[in-house]
Amino acid sequence: MLEELEVRNLGPIHHARFTPASGMTAITGETGAGKSMLLNALGLISGAPTQAARVSPGQDSSWAQGVFELVDSSPILKTIEETGIEPEDGQLFLTRSVPAEGRSKSLINGHTVPRSLLHELSNRLITIHGQADQLRMAAPGKQRDFLDTFAADSAELNDYRDAWQRLQEVDHTLAVLQDQQASIIQQSDYLRQSVERIDQVDPHPGEDVELRDQRDRIEHATQILQGITGALAALDASQLDGEADSPSATELIEQALQSLQGITINSLFEDAIDRLHSIATDLSDVVFNLTQQIDIESDAADLDKINDRIHELDTIKGHWGPTLEDVLKWREQAAYDLEDMDASPQRVKALEEEQQQARQEALLAGRKLSNKRKLAAVALSKAVNAELKSLAMDGSRLDVLVSQRSDQYLNAHGLDDVSFLFTPFPGSPQLPMGSSASGGELSRLMLAMELVAAQSAKQETQVRSRDRMTFIFDEVDAGVGGKTAVELGRRLARLSQDAQVIVVTHLPQVASWADRQFVVAKKVEQGSTQTSVDEVSGASREKEIARMLAGSESTTSLRHARELLESSKNK
Repeated sequence: MLEELEVRNLGPIHHARFTPASGMTAITGETGAGKSMLLNALGLISGAPTQAARVSPGQDSSWAQGVFELVDSSPILKTIEETGIEPEDGQLFLTRSVPAEGRSKSLINGHTVPRSLLHELSNRLITIHGQADQLRMAAPGKQRDFLDTFAADSAELNDYRDAWQRLQEVDHTLAVLQDQQASIIQQSDYLRQSVERIDQVDPHPGEDVELRDQRDRIEHATQILQGITGALAALDASQLDGEADSPSATELIEQALQSLQGITINSLFEDAIDRLHSIATDLSDVVFNLTQQIDIESDAADLDKINDRIHELDTIKGHWGPTLEDVLKWREQAAYDLEDMDASPQRVKALEEEQQQARQEALLAGRKLSNKRKLAAVALSKAVNAELKSLAMDGSRLDVLVSQRSDQYLNAHGLDDVSFLFTPFPGSPQLPMGSSASGGELSRLMLAMELVAAQSAKQETQVRSRDRMTFIFDEVDAGVGGKTAVELGRRLARLSQDAQVIVVTHLPQVASWADRQFVVAKKVEQGSTQTSVDEVSGASREKEIARMLAGSESTTSLRHARELLESSKNK
């Protein structure tokens, strides 16, 4: 609910503070006094496009701020908290400044924000039914939203949106997988051929190192054999020639041990004896190993065969290495990847089945939503047309049509095309709303719709905690007079029982129903024209109503003004 609107340097308004009632507020004044500037100010804080030309002459910028009261459970509080802005005691401050040159600046509770956020929040708090603003209801999306609100179909709508979202996710996953099929086939062919090539070579860990060692031994066999033979001749010649007479190194060490052990004082040479035992043991092992090497080298290997094998191993290392261990790891991972790729056709089939199931669920939810919309469309048309009769629009009618599209044309909003068709007078063809009525007729049509929507909300069994919406009506009284004007005022007052209503009017029969009345007037001060916005009550309000009735403050017009105000007290 709008608690306060403050304006500075906007057109002829140098400064004004406007505090509307929580119920109905009337704004009156002479034609051309500047009432439209208040609507422009509301447009500014609603994120409307700016016009630097509306900055007061001689001023650097214009400024407008609206203060709104929110309920504790308002979803708007959560929205602004998500942006990092702290609410201030349940109040929302929407501010907009427009420089004479440059870009406008938008603020929420003192924090600079994008104009889009200002627009989003204000649209959830203010609905302006003016000549231009209400044409937004001509958009099919707005009409569908209005019907959904009237139908109270949030449960069906949420079920459909969930089903639609699931269908979109499956569609996307399937499309991506299908697009990847060509590259998957190419990649799987490469992996399969690579695995087959590695399996043909059939390497084992460390094989390349072993083969190189073996090749080195074969290529240097003569040198190795000479070295081993010389070593054995020095250590134990009997290993080369069984008839050799010279003692072996091991035998000499044994002789040294026997000599030391023959000393009666053994403890003096115990360390030397232990070390000689260890040397004898190690030397025996060395002699044995060298003897084995002579046996190995005596079995000549096929050097060409070893080189061919090393070449094969080098080739696969060049493709999938750099080491043979890397090749084996790559082959193992490639086998796992191939298993996944081989399953891709099954995944596509499974997703196609899942897609079909998700589509059927979305269609089922869409049909339930469509049925509820169709029932609500009939009820909405009937209720609005009943209201139009009371607003001097007998013979006019609104027809809300819900046409279900083919199943293949599902979209994010369901299966339906919703259209509001207005017949302004008997015999006129049905025309799209917004292109078939004058500004005054459209304002009254919107009033009838808002009345019906408010009554529908009151009749809901579930008590809903929500912010009090602010409705602005301009030109709603165009072409209206007499009893119809009284009925128009009565219905605006009735709407104000469930919402805040601000109406710009020239009719005393409408203004008299308001809880508060403000007069917009021009004043000439020091050679410049300024516009003031002042609340009138008591005698001053009677004078304003009298002026609106007769253009004067005669005794008769004042008496009629008092009678009109008195008769309008009973809402």
